[in-house]
Amino acid sequence: QVQLVESGGGLAQAGGSLRLSCVASGSTFRINAMGWYRQAPGKQREMVATITFGGSTYYADSVKGRFTISRDNAKNTVYLQMNSLKPEDTDVYYCRAVVDRIYWGQGTLVTVSS
Repeated sequence: QVQLVESGGGLAQAGGSLRLSCVASGSTFRINAMGWYRQAPGKQREMVATITFGGSTYYADSVKGRFTISRDNAKNTVYLQMNSLKPEDTDVYYCRAVVDRIYWGQGTLVTVSS
């Protein structure tokens, strides 16, 4: 079992920055990859950024060059640094861990005002 707790969401102005954090607990040694997804009401959840156990990173085209995913293995924490925010980045952001199954955090709301 893995538990994920996100933090760092909130309100930002367009062009501003926010940093999301996701702390994993439980069987963290079994985590293969972690990532951030986002979902707007009535829409499918979409991948924002992923970091694998080996450190490879993947980004959605819409956030490349603006968002950076990183992790601190000692703290079992993954971060999402979001710069140059746009109103269309407004969503609920979810942390995801890939183990023997998929685990999700509870989500944190990011609101970007124009």
